[in-house]
Amino acid sequence: MIPRSHHRDNLVIVIELKWDKSAVDAIEQIKEKQYGNVLKDYQGNLLLVGSNYNKTTKKHECVIAAMKK
Repeated sequence: MIPRSHHRDNLVIVIELKWDKSAVDAIEQIKEKQYGNVLKDYQGNLLLVGSNYNKTTKKHECVIAAMKK
């Protein structure tokens, strides 16, 4: 989620959704695959959100981490 040009001072949010893994795995994937590099013109903070849904237990988990670019 990238702020519109007239709101460039807002955070950029990078979200990775998983299913039957873990929210921590989702955050690690964002970092390993360097999803933030797509935002080469953006120089602010990134908010990383990893979410997982477990099909067996029907539970969701979420991890949120901040990252400086």
